[in-house]
Amino acid sequence: MELTDSIAVSVSALDAQRRRLNVIASNLANAHSTSTVHGGPYRRRDVVFQAIPLRGPFYRAVRQVALGSATQALAGVKVARVVEDPKPGQTIYDPRHPDADAKGFVRLPNVNILEEMVNMISASRAYEANVQAINATRAMWNRALEIGK
Repeated sequence: MELTDSIAVSVSALDAQRRRLNVIASNLANAHSTSTVHGGPYRRRDVVFQAIPLRGPFYRAVRQVALGSATQALAGVKVARVVEDPKPGQTIYDPRHPDADAKGFVRLPNVNILEEMVNMISASRAYEANVQAINATRAMWNRALEIGK
């Protein structure tokens, strides 16, 4: 594996985690939104990651990395899609609420703020780990250049 390949893997992960953080921020921002343009309360969203083979001029060609007796193409990651969480939200009785139904019940979003904060910390740590991996690769690259002098 070349140094540019390891950077490419980390760069793809940085982009995926950035998109995950945006979705989490949207969930937190809408944690109390009882009405949306589509009708009903906000539905929590989550990202689905997918492995992608590294290609293109920067990535060179797909590399083969030995994994025991099997081989697998060197892969990065991307956000395949953003999906809505099917879990129902809470229903509370509040007849004064503008989004209450005829019986006075209001359907709330299915966003758990504590769960979203844990997800945000996880995504932030993954982002930081990939930044550190890029920095370590750059340091190895610089050291290799110094050896060659």
